[in-house]
Amino acid sequence: MKDDLSFDVVVIGGGHAGCEAAAASARMGVNTGLFTHKIQTIGEMSCNPAIGGLGKGHLVKEIDALDGVMGVVADKSGIQFRLLNRSRGPAVRGPRTQSDRALYKKYMQETLLSYCNLKVFSDPVVEFIFDKNQVVAFNTKSGKKINCKKMILTTGTFLNGLIHIGNKKTPAGRVGEKATYGLSKTFKRHNFNLGRMKTGTPPRIEKKSINFKKLRKQESDKKIIPFSFMNTSIKVKQIPCFITYTNKKTHNIIDNNIVKSAIYSGQIQSTGPRYCPSIEDKIVKFKDKNQHHIFLEPEGLNSNVVYPNGISTSLPEKIQKDFVRSIEGLEEAKILQFGYAIEYDYVDPLQLSNTLETNKINNLYLAGQINGTTGYEEAAAQGIIAGLNAGLKALKKKEFILSRSEAYIGVLIDDLVNKGVTEPYRMFTSRAEYRLLLRSDNADLRLTPKGISIGCISEERIKKFKKKQILLENIDKKYKKMSFTPNKLLKYGIKINLDGKKRSIFDLLVFKDIDKKKLEKIWPEVKKIPTDIFQELETKSVYKGYVKRQLQDINDLKKDEELKIPENFDFNEIPNLTKEVLEKLNYIKPKNLGEITRISGVTPAAVVNILRFVNRKKTKNLKKKNKWAV
Repeated sequence: MKDDLSFDVVVIGGGHAGCEAAAASARMGVNTGLFTHKIQTIGEMSCNPAIGGLGKGHLVKEIDALDGVMGVVADKSGIQFRLLNRSRGPAVRGPRTQSDRALYKKYMQETLLSYCNLKVFSDPVVEFIFDKNQVVAFNTKSGKKINCKKMILTTGTFLNGLIHIGNKKTPAGRVGEKATYGLSKTFKRHNFNLGRMKTGTPPRIEKKSINFKKLRKQESDKKIIPFSFMNTSIKVKQIPCFITYTNKKTHNIIDNNIVKSAIYSGQIQSTGPRYCPSIEDKIVKFKDKNQHHIFLEPEGLNSNVVYPNGISTSLPEKIQKDFVRSIEGLEEAKILQFGYAIEYDYVDPLQLSNTLETNKINNLYLAGQINGTTGYEEAAAQGIIAGLNAGLKALKKKEFILSRSEAYIGVLIDDLVNKGVTEPYRMFTSRAEYRLLLRSDNADLRLTPKGISIGCISEERIKKFKKKQILLENIDKKYKKMSFTPNKLLKYGIKINLDGKKRSIFDLLVFKDIDKKKLEKIWPEVKKIPTDIFQELETKSVYKGYVKRQLQDINDLKKDEELKIPENFDFNEIPNLTKEVLEKLNYIKPKNLGEITRISGVTPAAVVNILRFVNRKKTKNLKKKNKWAV
């Protein structure tokens, strides 16, 4: 057929995984095609229009460090930026923004359509073509045959998607859009293990129907930290969110009608996200709670829609209306779109390699919710890795894999392909055992050089990054030499131990009460250091000792993956392990540390704890043995 087309890499789906995958492949210089139902829905934020958060913000910063698109688009569309966990250390702080839904979609589409090596088509797939165990082409709805060397599937919640509101069921990938059928059968024909998962969304409320005078206002941060390392400021207007709470009346309405919920009626059998529960789950599982937070988040600068974050539900429409109007400030609330639960098929990620290529069909990559994850950020992180690796394979170059010690992206993919999922996977800082190394502020220093080495970084970003590197190196050299004795520092009002030891700027930054202004009095040159660079130096200084220890932990784990666990070892002896972890260890009885790392629910921190304990016990036993040796 004369309309037939050929691509090195084809991406199916225009959600967050698909956008990053297509952009990454195109940046590698390979001929890339993106096929979706509608170009107008590319970059659609189908749930909460927000980017980032705890753990999730780290993923966005890492995507940006690899020259991805999510961070740049989030900066252009963000209407309320907040740094979560600001009072805690830099390692666990989570950048987040509420986005203007329309602006995010607009800028994402503009970005993708401007990419070299990328063509976008509004033409859904109807049939895949295989040659033995290799995908080679597909047919589209318009009748085109598309040849491809590599394919990336990013179907989101569209795989046999089914929406639930009370006892009402509607086949759909999301509200107003058809689900994808047939693909699940294709996977089953090739002996893939499939599962079924659930997620949900709250009702949307008309802005002018809310009594904001009754509610607590939550403003954006005054000092905004952009997601992209290419940006130093945010130009979008910032607007507030508002906070309200459920109450006893709300809980009674839900409790009295709980059997009408699709989740509790038995209508839904699949597993939902543990860390983003429905309001029904909150009422049932936390009966001791008299109230639950609700964040009323605007969906855009000019939008009349408000997203009530915290009341995801699948109750019938009338019940939704009743319980929403029982909440302070929402007494006259008009619901524009009712909340719903959605079930969808996913592919067991244990059937993937670390490049996200399937192990049953060559040249086929999966990314996003199809792998059992939840969240825009988790999807985008998988998308960029799948896109880079598909591009590299098309170019016959070495694969690109990030380890757990290198990136949150590495943690995410390692968890998926080695541990699998029993519920929708969500990223948290607690999942990363090396989170002091994997801070959001140093993502560019960790990953941009890796991106440069494989050829996925633009010249503009390379130039800016190298400028930053040189500046950091020069400052490091210069200020390490500048030091004062305790007596001299005392003259400037800095009280430290009078041990006669000279201390540099980096030594002083460890102390809590010493900031940039104090150092400027001693060394006026400090004023010349840009604020973001100074913060980088400050964090590096504070965490120096901890980072050294974590680097040692990394080396220990690499050496000791094969560390044998003694027969009949009593895991109950190990302090600081949760009941859940102990139960699994005692049930499975792993023979080595490698087996422990692959047990679902055993956290990375617990693994490190076990490693240290077993090594200490072995050393102790060896000393005992040697004591009685002749």
